[in-house]
Amino acid sequence: MPVELKVPTVGESITEVQIGAWHKSVGERVARDEPVAELESEKATFDLPAPEAGVVVKILKQAGEIAKVGEVIGLFDPAGAATESATPPALANSPRPAATGAEPQAKVMPAAARALAERGLTAGEVAATGPSGRLLKEDVLAHASAQTSAAAPAKPQATAVVFRTEEIVPMSLLRRKIAERLVAAQSTAALLTTFNEIDMAAAAALRAKYKDAFQERHGVKLGYMSFFVKAAVDALRGTPQINAEIRGTDIVYRNYCDIGVAVGGGKGLVVPVLRNAERLSFAEIELAVADFGRRARENQLKVDELQGGTFTVSNGGVYGSLLSTPIVNPPQSGVLGMHAIQDRPVAVGGQVVIRPMMYVALTYDHRVVDGREAVLFLKRIKDVIEDPARLFLEI
Repeated sequence: MPVELKVPTVGESITEVQIGAWHKSVGERVARDEPVAELESEKATFDLPAPEAGVVVKILKQAGEIAKVGEVIGLFDPAGAATESATPPALANSPRPAATGAEPQAKVMPAAARALAERGLTAGEVAATGPSGRLLKEDVLAHASAQTSAAAPAKPQATAVVFRTEEIVPMSLLRRKIAERLVAAQSTAALLTTFNEIDMAAAAALRAKYKDAFQERHGVKLGYMSFFVKAAVDALRGTPQINAEIRGTDIVYRNYCDIGVAVGGGKGLVVPVLRNAERLSFAEIELAVADFGRRARENQLKVDELQGGTFTVSNGGVYGSLLSTPIVNPPQSGVLGMHAIQDRPVAVGGQVVIRPMMYVALTYDHRVVDGREAVLFLKRIKDVIEDPARLFLEI
């Protein structure tokens, strides 16, 4: 008897998910706990594992469709018997492959299916160029045009055919949530950004001196993120308003620092949280950030790891950003933006010298944080990074 593949409960506030992709097609065997489908919520992407070894016999929800928590999205047969009627709906109107079974079944878009039928072609004859292996109408037109050109006699002058294509893709739940939160931050908070620049020479020298010993002992590279997280914790102690949030008509001040660290993932930028960062060592921060980055690329971050931060550090410098104004992630009251390190001429002791400099930006909610506190916070970040010994001596 087939087993129902249901959308699991993934968080208290999450009521629906979007089907990201099916890792297994109908009739394909799967091992126990092997990922069958990718599900995407408004906060994270995760895989739905097979309850036991067997065969996927029916797909009820296609990639891109929305499903409620607890809803059945497919049927799984532990006995391993596939049903002929289990053809995925998205392929039901597509031209069938040749009887040899040698043609791969691409994901045929509806317009492409009509174009194939009009020209007497099958999906296996046309190379698919759309995202995730989708066969687009433009692929069919290009194939047909190429066939016509090959069959036609040579002409003195050939006119190139230029295809201008568009593809409409539903916005993912994660991207929708990001959009909603960013718009909410802009419309409900009084956001202001202040800037400073940091001479990275001392931090770079310390990192170069101890990076080999650090990696040998802890199994992870010593990066700049741990310096800035430690500096942020230190600065938040002196300006608790930036670690606070507004709840109704109250301001909530915290005696702990849950620092969100922005990392690039398979579905875009995500912000997992370093809990109680004030208690973490350099090595613990670097290990956690490296783990976050790896699991973000593999879409393996858990929902609770993306919730509840009190302050955020974002490093746009890894992508080459020289300067930006980061947006606060509500209900937080501040976000620190790091940027690319560049050698620039600066005045030191009355002399012009070349130094590795980084621009930093603090965006803050002016409803909670006054300009004085914001400037002092960023100045403290600058002082600590330019003289890292302050972190250890607490001065």
